[in-house]
Amino acid sequence: MDLGLKNKTALVLGAGGGLGRAVALSLAREGAHVAVANRSADRLEKTYELLSAQGARCIALQWDLGDLSLIDRNIAEIEKQLGPVEVLINNTGGPPPTAAAGANLAVWEENFRTMVLSVLAISDRVLPGMRERKWGRILTLTSSGVVAPIPNLAISNALRLSLVGWSKTLAREVAGDGVTANVVAPGRIATDRISFLDQKRAEREGRDVSEVQRESTSAIPAGRYGDPEEFADVVTFLASERASYVTGSIIRVDGGLVAGI
Repeated sequence: MDLGLKNKTALVLGAGGGLGRAVALSLAREGAHVAVANRSADRLEKTYELLSAQGARCIALQWDLGDLSLIDRNIAEIEKQLGPVEVLINNTGGPPPTAAAGANLAVWEENFRTMVLSVLAISDRVLPGMRERKWGRILTLTSSGVVAPIPNLAISNALRLSLVGWSKTLAREVAGDGVTANVVAPGRIATDRISFLDQKRAEREGRDVSEVQRESTSAIPAGRYGDPEEFADVVTFLASERASYVTGSIIRVDGGLVAGI
């Protein structure tokens, strides 16, 4: 199936590893030009090397999403080197594990800026061009916590859920202009982030991390953690020409983990 992504320009945030890197590589395999952004220069360089090895036309931008003043400069650089952004992958990483009560308000504020305000501002920067060209894709990666809140991830549950409301509202505003906006909610995908959360849970509960992982896996009907490439290929399809009638949706990629309809 030709996904119609050849020579489209995509910006993938949080592309230094895990889901973001997998999405960048998947888009590149379909012929997209890919700009990758991440705060860590070392992790970003690795993604850039992998894209280059695939023969992708790509650029790498060291980018702290909490610094909103960088947006215009970085988007302008992408436009100069690759062309206008036609596919935006909003992937912001995750905040530290926290309970709902008693969390430091400064931590809430910092993560709101990085996880929410950055997404809104970057999307607003590229949306006018998408609407003018009558084609665009805005995909926001969240977590299964937006469907079934995850214990001890209060900041993640709350802030990501705010993005769901924003994306749904945006989808209705821009659908007539050929722009789609969807949320993709991963379950337990085998990334460094999931390893970190498993380790923190093991420490909190005084258990071995292997026991925590076995318990987590047993709760997944598929019987395993997902592969980042499996998740990335779903995102790539939603970014494609073939998914032009899918908008305003939450797509779960979780191996059946969330029991709710």
